[in-house]
Amino acid sequence: MDKINLLVVDDHRLFRKAIVRLLKTCEPIGEVWEAENGKECIDMVKQNPVHVVLLDLEMPRMNGVEAAEILMPQFPDLKIIILTMHDSEKYMLHMLEMGVHSFLLKNVGPEELEQAIVSVVEKDFYHSEQLSKLLRKNLKEKIKNKRPTFRKSANLTEREREILKLICQEKSTKEISQQLSISEGTINVHKHNLQTKLGVKSTIGLIRFAYESGLLT
Repeated sequence: MDKINLLVVDDHRLFRKAIVRLLKTCEPIGEVWEAENGKECIDMVKQNPVHVVLLDLEMPRMNGVEAAEILMPQFPDLKIIILTMHDSEKYMLHMLEMGVHSFLLKNVGPEELEQAIVSVVEKDFYHSEQLSKLLRKNLKEKIKNKRPTFRKSANLTEREREILKLICQEKSTKEISQQLSISEGTINVHKHNLQTKLGVKSTIGLIRFAYESGLLT
């Protein structure tokens, strides 16, 4: 992918226009479109070659949660970054289960925003500080409540465990392929098998499993 095409979805016009203007100055970014609600978002994705959606949660007509629920099954290669003012753990955990690729607060700096966009394209996720804190907190609560780890963890092959650890080290598919001397296609097959075995829908789901199973500390 030479350039990353983006769609910015937010009902606050001034903020949306500022983000669009900023993104158009970033070297990795190609086309940048905009929408003011979830319904417009879905229409824009259907009409344009969008790679990444920056999606607000609270919007009129159709909110970000509803839009993501419609988009992800129809466009499995689409990357969704939630860009919001609210750090509600309830929403974040729900949308992690759905399969979104990262969360950022609207006070994020320009450098981190660009880094997150590139990361979700190359690595399928961006491990923001906000997201790391949530995963660690969720792990502590599970330990405190003496909940068991995933029962399916014992079903992973040694190769799957190896690839999962490299994913958690924020390695891209290309980097994992080079390190293990196997094709990128084979890596993608292993990632798909991992998601199927563990019942998760995204790379972030795999990382969450790694936290909860003790693979990450």
